[in-house]
Amino acid sequence: MPAEQGFAANARERLPMPAAEAMNDAQRAAAQALIDGPRKGVYGPFLPLLRSPDLLDRVAKLGEFLRFGSGLDARVRELTICATARHQGNQFEWLMHAPLAVQAGVNAEAVEALRLGARTKCLQADEELALDFARELLHTHGVSDPTYAAAIAAFGEQGVVELTTLIGYFAMVNWVMNVARTPAMASAKGEPLQAFPA
Repeated sequence: MPAEQGFAANARERLPMPAAEAMNDAQRAAAQALIDGPRKGVYGPFLPLLRSPDLLDRVAKLGEFLRFGSGLDARVRELTICATARHQGNQFEWLMHAPLAVQAGVNAEAVEALRLGARTKCLQADEELALDFARELLHTHGVSDPTYAAAIAAFGEQGVVELTTLIGYFAMVNWVMNVARTPAMASAKGEPLQAFPA
């Protein structure tokens, strides 16, 4: 059984995949574009976004660039996505991207510490900086001058813009799935997120 979204009992999915016969032409075309693209299927945030095919198309294109076209190293991207999913409590993105972060070269102990809400010392310098940047942005809605200066030195202006947009994009799709209670994929492996202690 897939990890349900939300930590309340009986948090059932609100906006699942529509039945094929219930979809209009625009929805069918949007679904087919996802199947034909790098994602190879309709899942995650695209299930609720099918209710607005034009929005889905624009969101999908932005996500494709951020995941597959960004100049940021895959380790930095995947760790940042995980940090955003952990902050938002999103099972789908956590269970999808935690293994991708490890596959990209992020230390598995660091990913597990992040899942538990702890801090680790086994990150590379650029990973630590990206994690600090993400946490600061998610908690304060901005970044301090020292964090900004360090990020510029490490990633450059383009990298900082892409890193900021990556965090914002994944916060947005996490919110969409949190509202829709989109569960993790049934094939997802790994430990799901637990609610932070009260």
